[in-house]
Amino acid sequence: MTVFDLNPEYLIRDEAALRGLFPPTHELAKKKCLTTLDRHARDFIERSPFVCLGTQNADGKADVSPRGDPPGFVKVLDDQTLVLPDRPGNNRLDSLVNIVTNPSVGLLFIIPGFDDTLRVNGQATLVVDPDLLKAMSVKGRSPTVAIHVRVTSVFMHCAKAFRRSHLWDPKRFQDRSDMPSLMKIITDQAAETPASDEELTALDEKLEESYRKTLY
Repeated sequence: MTVFDLNPEYLIRDEAALRGLFPPTHELAKKKCLTTLDRHARDFIERSPFVCLGTQNADGKADVSPRGDPPGFVKVLDDQTLVLPDRPGNNRLDSLVNIVTNPSVGLLFIIPGFDDTLRVNGQATLVVDPDLLKAMSVKGRSPTVAIHVRVTSVFMHCAKAFRRSHLWDPKRFQDRSDMPSLMKIITDQAAETPASDEELTALDEKLEESYRKTLY
């Protein structure tokens, strides 16, 4: 595949050049950024069943991980502290390893049907406090680890991205069967030889069984 080369003439190399392309920031946009979780932020977090967790490793390599649970799964402990359970996954531990080496995290809270979102940035620590973990149990199963975040900034994000994408409009929903199954994609990407139809059916069934048994 041909590699696309950027023309250096059109690269932005500093903040001054970047800001020169845009009008000044509205004063309200500057003032909306808080350092604590006010009542509106708390309410938003309590309603949210889904958050994207952004992390970086020690070298600055970035990663974003989806996190989901019943609304309120992210617990607000005080005006500057929240905690997320780490539920069972594939044990790559990308986000957790990143946090160990670089505590800076970004969170994007999403509520189904809401076009606006909540952004929270802070410093994260991994904790195994048994009382804290037990408080986040689901179906009698506690998370192995929790992500403790000391909030440094919090602000609401406008609805433009969700309006442009029509994310919640059922008329814009796409048929999942238009693409191969997750296991077909993964085996195409990772297996040395293509999987047979019978093997793919077995893998798809095994994945669904895993969803039923190991969500928590």
